[in-house]
Amino acid sequence: APAGAETASSCAPPATPTPAQTEGPYYKAGPPEPASLVEPGMAGTPVSLTGWVVATDCAPLADAKVEIWQADASGTYDNMGYRLRGYVLTDATGGFTIETIVPGEYPGRTEHIHVKVTPPGGSTLTTQLYFPGLQGNDADGIYDPALLLEVIEGPSGLTATYTFVVAV
Repeated sequence: APAGAETASSCAPPATPTPAQTEGPYYKAGPPEPASLVEPGMAGTPVSLTGWVVATDCAPLADAKVEIWQADASGTYDNMGYRLRGYVLTDATGGFTIETIVPGEYPGRTEHIHVKVTPPGGSTLTTQLYFPGLQGNDADGIYDPALLLEVIEGPSGLTATYTFVVAV
């Protein structure tokens, strides 16, 4: 099925907006626009983060900025440069894909990816995405099951999918 069809089937208007979560201490403005955050020789399980950005009426939002930042496989953030930080713009179906790795845990937090979603002319949603089935999820005070990725294991790594619903 085309990407737009998949979005429509998983979205029923009026859709509930994706919950916002704390930005955390490690956000850094002005990241590059790479489709892949994976560098040669980088440790970690590859993950293709794929999804859609839609309005509460389930209409796809083209040219929405989807920005992510995360820890590396050992749970460390790059606060000097832009390693594992970047953004893409959604296509006409509201779809996007960012190649990255599964982030590591660090004390007090389960594995998570930080996200900012900014639709054209709309306000920014700041949130976090989580991986299913992790022991650390329940112990994490910020964790929200509404922000669980749908993860499929493939031969070259994981495909993680999420549909962001934003008020515009």
